[in-house]
Amino acid sequence: MKDAAAPTPLSFIAMPGRLDAVVSALSGASRSQVAGWIEGGFVQVGGVPAVKASLKLRGGEPLQVQVPPVPDATVEPEGVLLDVIFEDEHLIAVNKPAGMITHPAPGVTTGTLVNALLGRMALPEQSGFDGPDGFRPGIVHRLDKDTSGVIVVAKTVAAHARLAAAFKDRETRKTYLAIAAGAWRAQDPVTVDAPIGRHPVQRQRMTVGGAQPREAQTLFTPLDTRPDGHGRTLALVRAQPRTGRTHQIRVHLAHLGSPIVGDGVYGRPSELIARHALHAQFLVLPHPVSGEALHLHAAAPDDMLNAWMGLGGALPGDLDREP
Repeated sequence: MKDAAAPTPLSFIAMPGRLDAVVSALSGASRSQVAGWIEGGFVQVGGVPAVKASLKLRGGEPLQVQVPPVPDATVEPEGVLLDVIFEDEHLIAVNKPAGMITHPAPGVTTGTLVNALLGRMALPEQSGFDGPDGFRPGIVHRLDKDTSGVIVVAKTVAAHARLAAAFKDRETRKTYLAIAAGAWRAQDPVTVDAPIGRHPVQRQRMTVGGAQPREAQTLFTPLDTRPDGHGRTLALVRAQPRTGRTHQIRVHLAHLGSPIVGDGVYGRPSELIARHALHAQFLVLPHPVSGEALHLHAAAPDDMLNAWMGLGGALPGDLDREP
């Protein structure tokens, strides 16, 4: 991957708030990355270079950002076959397999979705931030390593900014499939409205409450229930998060006393499946150029189907129909 020849220009109309937070929300960049742009003189407000990341914006100010070229990254393209759901010149949607990390991070530079994508196309380096969160070219949202299913990656800087805004503004609809423990009554939906923050002691975990909690809502709909043969009830559950917090579905199900089967972080490992039984099944979002709704679907994976069928459960007839 080569350095870009020149900065990439972006223009926005500001919303009220701190300059670094506003530019981060509009561009999809991290606030630390934006702070570096501001310090380097790459951000202008009304044609005047900004000097403070904390500058308060009233809303309506024209913003110009000259996104600096990203230095050559040490992330190598890899020839990995991907299950492509949708692709055009603006974005690609992939059915990510369980076990694949979304993007490189400190100590992890191979075997990621980004490595695989770079093996088949160029990605917008201006949206890949080589910082504490890792190298993320084109990445708009993430799935946990052991969560399978639909993930969207931008191919251009403009598409990245528009898709990031769609996720931030909750213009997307996400539906997951999970197998969870606990006492469920079939067809009885449950809404969890509980803020999520970093666990105060175990920093790799999230928890309801915790440090700097942010609002989080998830709608759970049990599709079927089965005994697991060990005195517990398991449920095939549809999860529809209305916010996008880290580990949100896993944390909310654990909060209900119904952790995901096989989740060794928020529950316990299982002999039924070798990873946590969570799959991003449907994603609806506006196309970054046309605005037309894209309906993306990744069929339920074999390991989850086999785990459920192994309990003697029947698959709902509308399992792969968008809710």
